[in-house]
Amino acid sequence: MSNIKENLEKVLAKIPAGVRLVAVSKFHAVEELAEAYEAGQRLFGENRAQELIAKAPQLPEDIRWHFIGHLQKNKVRAIMPYVSVIESIDSVKLLELVEKEAARIDRTVDVLLQLHVAKEETKSGFSIQEVLEAGENNLLTCYPHVNVCGVMAMASLTDDMEQVAEEFDLVRRTYLTLKDGCFDESEYFNELSMGMSDDWQVAVKHGATLVRIGTAIFGPRKY
Repeated sequence: MSNIKENLEKVLAKIPAGVRLVAVSKFHAVEELAEAYEAGQRLFGENRAQELIAKAPQLPEDIRWHFIGHLQKNKVRAIMPYVSVIESIDSVKLLELVEKEAARIDRTVDVLLQLHVAKEETKSGFSIQEVLEAGENNLLTCYPHVNVCGVMAMASLTDDMEQVAEEFDLVRRTYLTLKDGCFDESEYFNELSMGMSDDWQVAVKHGATLVRIGTAIFGPRKY
């Protein structure tokens, strides 16, 4: 017997008002996502373009799909009809390509700028210096088919919650610098996506508006 509904209710009961849950559904079957949907969940996060493309047509249209993994440039066109928010914009070139593909199908897409603050070099994202320089050079705000809505980040994979807190604090300060700078006139730049199953409570203390939780809802991945 699945515990997805029960798990989801437990997670939602702990998340404070003003913070929204992205249920990370990577590697989980459509039937499991449908259970979470029936329990009221509408925001789902996928890491792989192939999974998003396969799952979205099988599920209700009012689901808001967040793409949260590394986005290869050759997959942008494929996800564009389905995705509501691309949380993993890690370069100006990718931002330019998303603008091009959104314009091609005459839609506007919301995105977040992914910041790289973790110690692991394998994780993607703008360095803090890169994103601030891009903002100063007006390279983040000139896209009519893209709404840049905030930033996203992952902390280091560590049990040291002090280090995690320092990284989330750096993300929050960078977000505020951008908000007061190149996005000072934006009505959209309000999102801070950080925190996963093991560290979301630390993220919330540092201003997260979106938390991305998978294992605590769906359990270990099935395939």
